[in-house]
Amino acid sequence: MRKLVLILLFVTCKIAIAQSFVLNGKDTINFTDVQGKRQGKWKIFNSMLNKPCYADDQVVEEGKYVDSKKTGQWKEYYCNKNVKSIITYENNRPNGYAKMYHDNGKIKEEGNWKNNRWVGEYKLYYENGQVQQQFNFNPSGKREGKQTYFHENGQVMIEGDWAEGKESGVLKEYYENGDLKSEKSFDGGNIDVAKTKTYEPKKPIAKTEEKLPAVKEAPPIVVQKTEKDNLGKPFTGEGYFKLYNSNKQISKDGTFSKNKLIDGKVYHYNADGILTRIAVYRDGKYVGDAVIEE
Repeated sequence: MRKLVLILLFVTCKIAIAQSFVLNGKDTINFTDVQGKRQGKWKIFNSMLNKPCYADDQVVEEGKYVDSKKTGQWKEYYCNKNVKSIITYENNRPNGYAKMYHDNGKIKEEGNWKNNRWVGEYKLYYENGQVQQQFNFNPSGKREGKQTYFHENGQVMIEGDWAEGKESGVLKEYYENGDLKSEKSFDGGNIDVAKTKTYEPKKPIAKTEEKLPAVKEAPPIVVQKTEKDNLGKPFTGEGYFKLYNSNKQISKDGTFSKNKLIDGKVYHYNADGILTRIAVYRDGKYVGDAVIEE
């Protein structure tokens, strides 16, 4: 009997607490229902997460729960209190408009996220606020149609068409002063080296334009001649090659000179063989990472 009374008292207290989180028809924060599920508006404080550089009473993220599942718009913050991301959730998974920020407060990337991939229009930004990449993804998450890369000064760097995630037709590259740098022909992602055209700049290029941000510095990619292409042909270090690792996964794809990757991509995998990063090189310099497409 005593045990039954204690149980009734516990349930009564839980109901009273639940009711106390609704005042004048308005939701308050951090409410857990009698079943232990999070409901309504929540603020996740660092005292609940113990993340480095945040104060215990600092809000790390906030949004709405329905049955302990994230729903609607959620905000996450840097430890300097600037917004880190604004992501739309559905049934505890990102699904909808998403926007990420640099820690200086300027936007980093934005677009629509659905089924674990970007779909539709997507933009990536430099820390100075200029657009870095402007892509369009089809419903399968593959790049489709016109795609554009930009220099930090706002000038177009690369523009061309993609089909099912691969370069298609003529891809044009530009110097930072806006002059045409090259024209390259692609078919299904494969370059036709014979049709490649390169141009010298018509106007002088300021030295300050040639400087890459420190975050983009990376050592040059030099390939050993022991690597093979997909046909087993030895790597000569000159011209276009698509190389594969011992797991028969693409490792490097582009134009080489003196064993050094000049224009192309380097594919990085984790210990399980899952692709984690695609580094892009232009003129022998690392210029950024490409989007990993499914």
